[in-house]
Amino acid sequence: MNILLVCAAGMSTSLVVAKMKKFLKPEEADWVISAIPSEELAQQVDKYDVVLLGPQLKFKKEILEEITAPKGIPLEVINMMDYGTMRGDKILEFAKMLYNNKNR
Repeated sequence: MNILLVCAAGMSTSLVVAKMKKFLKPEEADWVISAIPSEELAQQVDKYDVVLLGPQLKFKKEILEEITAPKGIPLEVINMMDYGTMRGDKILEFAKMLYNNKNR
């Protein structure tokens, strides 16, 4: 699975990506977790299965869904507490849940 985190500038989101990678299981070692600024979403989205927004971009969700929805790629906002405390395990589980729901 390929997971994309979208943020404003990329600083804190890069730290969240690192925390998420720590919770990948051995059979998930080939998964890709990346972070980009929102302006790059249209150019990058086709490479990913799930898109997660940093809480600071909640106000852009509807606009960004115009990019992901036609492609069938789920896009949701990361829980503010999980993001703020960098709960990589919780955020990774959230991404898995979105992916699994997409494939039902």
